[in-house]
Amino acid sequence: PKTANQNARHRIFHIYVGLRRPIAAIGRSTCTDAMWKVVMSEEVGKKVQAVVDRVNQAVTRRPKTLPCVAPRLVAVSKTKPPDMVLEAYKHGQRNFGENYVNELVEKASHPLILSSCSEIKWHFIGHLQKNNVNKLLGVPNLYMVETIDSVKLADKVNSSWQKLRGSNMQRLKIMVQINTSGEESKHGLPPDETINTVKHIVSHCSALDFAGLMTIGRYGYDLSEGPNPDFQMLLKCREQVCDSLKLSVEQVELSMGMSTDFEHAIEVGSTNVRVGSTIFGTREYPTTPSPSPERRPKVVSEEAAKKMERLTVTEH
Repeated sequence: PKTANQNARHRIFHIYVGLRRPIAAIGRSTCTDAMWKVVMSEEVGKKVQAVVDRVNQAVTRRPKTLPCVAPRLVAVSKTKPPDMVLEAYKHGQRNFGENYVNELVEKASHPLILSSCSEIKWHFIGHLQKNNVNKLLGVPNLYMVETIDSVKLADKVNSSWQKLRGSNMQRLKIMVQINTSGEESKHGLPPDETINTVKHIVSHCSALDFAGLMTIGRYGYDLSEGPNPDFQMLLKCREQVCDSLKLSVEQVELSMGMSTDFEHAIEVGSTNVRVGSTIFGTREYPTTPSPSPERRPKVVSEEAAKKMERLTVTEH
């Protein structure tokens, strides 16, 4: 039988390799905060570097006809503590993404982040409602909003940025989100509305700096069937925008590709990839108690199932 010390070492090992088990699982007497931070720092650093290496390798596989733009790696820290953001920052990562306004506000305003991460750049990559715009735009070191999906939202962000930042403010970088898959559960503009929306932003939103186009796309696409059609659609949208507004392809970024497909996205032209679980480990969401038998619904209607599907949070 294993001794107590062997059991403790076994539990520490599992924390080291996965970054998934809470410190409480092994007890404060076995692993101190200092030990945990050393383990976390080494593991996050290794994973950041591994993703950077894969990004660089994917660049070498891009056709020479594509713009020679170094892809930006956005580390998606959704549900992860500020300590993990800090460790990734210490290992050279600068761009971070969040899906929820409240979580971004809390994390970006954390004293640890403010004091130690002066060059951090926050990307908002979740669905943005107009009633949350002012809260989002007050985030320290906000760099880009990647999910503008309507003219009305663009106008709201534009006017709010002007009011909050004043006449001498730097323009806010934004991307227009396109629903390339046509799925009801995905946010974004239909592809055929892309040109008019971008034209409106460029012509009427002086506080915004149009940076490019973004898509999430469908999950689980089999690359053996050929290039991802969602990525191909976003490439087509960029081509149309460039032709219509007389822009070069280098002026219009493409934000596409996540943990499961970022290498393929880069190979076909992505300049901005959003990678979360591959760097920070599998996300753990708070669990809620199961309803008692008498309160548990016996049947879920088809309509209710569709509503639940639309509310599903997308992963990066």
